[in-house]
Amino acid sequence: MKPHVLTLNAGSSSIKFSLVELGETLVTRAVGEVEGLGGRPRLRARGDETGTAERDLDPEEARDPDGALAAILGYLRATCANASVAAIGHRVVHGGSDFDQPILIDDQVLAALAKLEPWAPLHQPHNVAGIRAARAAFPEAPQIACFDTAFHRGHKFVDDAFALPRHFFAEGIRRYGFHGISYDFVSRRLFEIAPEVAFGRVVIAHLGNGASMCALRGGKSVASTMGFSTLDGLAMGTRPGQIDPGVLLYLMQARGMDAPALSDLLYNQSGLKGLSGLSNDMRELEASDDSRAHEAIAYFVHRIRRELGSLAAALGGLDALVFCGGIGENSARVRAGVMREMDWLGIEADAARNAAHAGCISSDASRVRAYVIATNEELRIAEMTAAAGLGRGPR
Repeated sequence: MKPHVLTLNAGSSSIKFSLVELGETLVTRAVGEVEGLGGRPRLRARGDETGTAERDLDPEEARDPDGALAAILGYLRATCANASVAAIGHRVVHGGSDFDQPILIDDQVLAALAKLEPWAPLHQPHNVAGIRAARAAFPEAPQIACFDTAFHRGHKFVDDAFALPRHFFAEGIRRYGFHGISYDFVSRRLFEIAPEVAFGRVVIAHLGNGASMCALRGGKSVASTMGFSTLDGLAMGTRPGQIDPGVLLYLMQARGMDAPALSDLLYNQSGLKGLSGLSNDMRELEASDDSRAHEAIAYFVHRIRRELGSLAAALGGLDALVFCGGIGENSARVRAGVMREMDWLGIEADAARNAAHAGCISSDASRVRAYVIATNEELRIAEMTAAAGLGRGPR
């Protein structure tokens, strides 16, 4: 049987997975997710030999990560019978101050990850639950945690610190940045596509339901729009991005909102959903004739443009801009809005290339080159897991 890496990305209502065959090159054999946990669970998957599969699951059998993982394994056994799981790689959103590279998960590591749950309440508890389910299902296989924060751990003090009393920084209250697995993959891909600019000053915009931007120099993270949590920076599907802390103090003092109410507001009711009053899905907003949808999109683009200028300043200039993520890869409208009248920064878009979702969407005359690169976090997790857990290939 051929050895494979199983990757898991456990969220609040879904578990995404991929099965990657190990060889001279890594080949993705299956990818999919179980969505609707706690409600109406459904398996969606695609195999390289079996095509697309979709089916509803028994709500009682797939109401938690253990049940979802059982459904995933059932699908893989039926469609990838010649595969053996040699290692499991987990996306973990927050690594805190201690974890700056992929690590083999043992009881001590798992306990440390669980302590970080209050730091990323929308993601970390579900990451930990997915790890526990996988350890129970594969007690002999090495399990590797791959961190979204690790890519940003080389920042200077001025890029990581908040202007709070110094002891808070020592206690771990600092900027961490997220989406690091995506930035790592896209940066490596840029070195393959255009090494002459990848070695220079690059901003990558990971735009999806979660959104952030990262400044890179020579492929290394210099600054990120996200901070201590996944709330900071750009507006997102249901999160507000940058907000005056005084607003939160006001809501607590004058409106009587407590921590759970504020958490629900900031994680679930804000962003594109809150601004539009309609949806957090960019596709639905772009198709809408409602003026609130147009205003939400305009705000999203406006904040990206502001952060682009800030990150270019942190880099001392710009050589390339890269779009990735569900919105970054698929919304020509958002990309066009970001690049409009950016000639002062050296960006000149090619409208036809952008509309066609070409790999390079800048004009031939543009000093700064703009690209669309499809991210693949699952493949990068598999690469890191194979290296850290099995000693195969580069990290």
